[in-house]
Amino acid sequence: MTHFPLAYAVGPLLYCPANNPTIVTSITCEKFGKHFSLALCLEDTIKDGCVEEAEQILIASLQAIHARQQEKRFYLPKIFIRVRNPQQIQALVRRLGDARKLLWGFTLPKFSLENADAYIQAIQEANTWPDTRIYMMPILENPVMVNLQDRYGILYGLKEKLDQVSQHVLNIRVGGNDLCHVFGFRRHSDESIHKILPISQIFSDIVTVFGMDYVVSGPVWEYYSGEHWDTGLAAELKDDRLCGFIGKTVIHPSQIDLVNHAYKVTLKDYNDAKAILDWDTASPSLVAGSVVKERMNEYKTHSNWALRTLLLAEAYGLKP
Repeated sequence: MTHFPLAYAVGPLLYCPANNPTIVTSITCEKFGKHFSLALCLEDTIKDGCVEEAEQILIASLQAIHARQQEKRFYLPKIFIRVRNPQQIQALVRRLGDARKLLWGFTLPKFSLENADAYIQAIQEANTWPDTRIYMMPILENPVMVNLQDRYGILYGLKEKLDQVSQHVLNIRVGGNDLCHVFGFRRHSDESIHKILPISQIFSDIVTVFGMDYVVSGPVWEYYSGEHWDTGLAAELKDDRLCGFIGKTVIHPSQIDLVNHAYKVTLKDYNDAKAILDWDTASPSLVAGSVVKERMNEYKTHSNWALRTLLLAEAYGLKP
C-alpha cells in the first residue's frame, strides 16, 4: 500500500459552482465548519456560454480569500478546481498570481484514455511554478467504462498512466450520477447506490484496480433535505466504507458532518490496529486475540487493514 496521510484528509469534498458570489464570505466566516475540502466547479454546473465569466469570478474569489488571510485567521479548506479541459489548468495557475498558494489541485472530469496524457502533462507543467505543489484527482465517470468488453483494458490503462505520476495523484474519484445517467437510473433517498448492481460492479472494478495503491473516494449523494436524506446518506456511507471508499463528494454543507462522522474510527478498531502494527514479529506466534478478546488478530492478514485504520483515525479522529 502506498497511501499517504494527505490522501485520506480530503474528507468531504464540497462542490460549489465557481461563479458563486458568496463563496468568499462563506469561507472567511467559516459557514461550512472546519473539516472539509472545497471544489470550485467550472464544468457541469456552469453554462457553456458563461465559462469565461465564471473563471473571472473564481480568480477574484481566491484572490480575495488570499487577501483576507492577511487580516484574520479562519479555517482554509483544501481548495480544488474542477476544470473542463487540460488547457484551463496552466492558464488558471498563471492567472491566480499569489493566490495560487491556496490551490491544492484540480479535479479532472470524465478522465479517459483519450484525455489522460494531456491532463497529466498539464499537471506536470503546473508543478513547475516555484513553491507550488499541485495535485490531481481524476474522476472516473466516462460512459465508455460501461462496456464490459473494454472496461478492464480502460481501467488498467489509466492506472498505468497514473502510476508514472503517482506523486501528483491525491485521490481517485468516481462519478455515480454520470454512470447512472447512462442507464436512466436514480436512487431515492432511502436507497444506496451500491444496490444498483450495474453501477456497483463498475465501482467494484475501480476499487479492485486502484484501491491497493490509491485512495478512492465515494460518489456524490444528492439529497440534503426531506424524508430519509440523512439516514439514507448514513446507510450509503456505511456501504461506501465497507466497499473500500474513503471520503465522499458532497453537494450541500448539511452533508459534511455526516461524512466526517462515518469515517471516524472506533476505539476497538484503533487499539487493535495499533497492536497489529506494534507486533513483535520475532515472536513465534503471529496470531492473538484482539485487545477486548472478541476476535482474532493476525499480523500477516490484518496489517494492511491496520495501516488503513490508523490513517483514517489521523484524518477523521475517534468515535466517542
